Amino acid sequence: MSKKDDDDLRIRIGNMMAEGLKTLTEPFPEDNHQFELVLRELRDIDDNDLEQKLVVSGFVDKPYGEEEQRCLECMYYLVHRKWCDLPELAVPVEAEWWCRLWRI
Repeated sequence: MSKKDDDDLRIRIGNMMAEGLKTLTEPFPEDNHQFELVLRELRDIDDNDLEQKLVVSGFVDKPYGEEEQRCLECMYYLVHRKWCDLPELAVPVEAEWWCRLWRI
C-alpha cells in the first residue's frame, strides 16, 4: 500500500468515527485470554469489511480510558508510518486514536 493509499484510508477511517461510528470500547481485554477472543472475532471478519473491524476493535478518535491511552503509546503503533501493525487490523491510524486492543 502506498503512502497516498494509507493517507486516503486514514481519512476514511477518521470520517467514519467523526460521523458517529459506534464501536465496542468495552469490555477492555484484561488478560491474554480476553485479548485472544477479540482477535479471533477480528479474524472471522472479511478483510474488506473495514467498518466491522473498527467496531469490534473499539476504535475511537480520541484518547480513551482513565489513563487516556492513545495509539501513539501502543506497542503496535509504527510512528514513521502512522500505522497499527497488529496483524488482525493492519490499518493506518492517527497518533491520538485508540482501540480496545491497545497494549504496552
